[in-house]
Amino acid sequence: MTLNTVKEAEKIMISLGRASKMPCPTYNTPASLCVTGSKLRKTKGTTCHGCYAMKGNYLYPNVQEGLTKRFHAFKHPRFVEAMTFMIKKYSAKSGHFRWFDSGDLKNISMLKKIVRICQATPTIKHWLPTREVKIVSDYLKIYKQFPSNLLVRVSSPMIDGKPLKFDYTSTVHHKQKPIGHDCPSRFQDNECKDCRACWNRKVKNVSYHKH
Repeated sequence: MTLNTVKEAEKIMISLGRASKMPCPTYNTPASLCVTGSKLRKTKGTTCHGCYAMKGNYLYPNVQEGLTKRFHAFKHPRFVEAMTFMIKKYSAKSGHFRWFDSGDLKNISMLKKIVRICQATPTIKHWLPTREVKIVSDYLKIYKQFPSNLLVRVSSPMIDGKPLKFDYTSTVHHKQKPIGHDCPSRFQDNECKDCRACWNRKVKNVSYHKH
């Protein structure tokens, strides 16, 4: 049976998120379940130490419940169908979508489902930031490339670190000068405004200022 309503889709994948600075809907999972991020959080000087998704509004019980449900929704047999329906409905105006404003890839199966969703929504530009180097590398060894509307940015693990050896990357700067595109959000109420550099294939590296 084809999904026809938001209510039907939300029974499968809960709902889409909306990060305050983002110009588009998002999909997020608990930061506490990050594989690489959970290790990096224990070390000062890493980009995950003091993770923004481990404090503030993210800690409210209802928010955590939603994040956890979204994480488990990936296992639902109709997850791809439900997400495709919701993204077509809620990202049509902005033309953009962000994966993981909280959380990260858990395995290659999760990444493959995201790829299928991107293929089913070709008019939407998807941005997926990740620290899961092995998952991305393993996927590329098998499939060679991502859909043209999916931009996967692999994040450097250290503050003031250099970009990793991937086509599209991101870094965090503090004492060093930004590398590539300097994210302007800190100058504009911590919002993207009209900037879409994170989704832009002409921008090889985006550098975010340390929070």
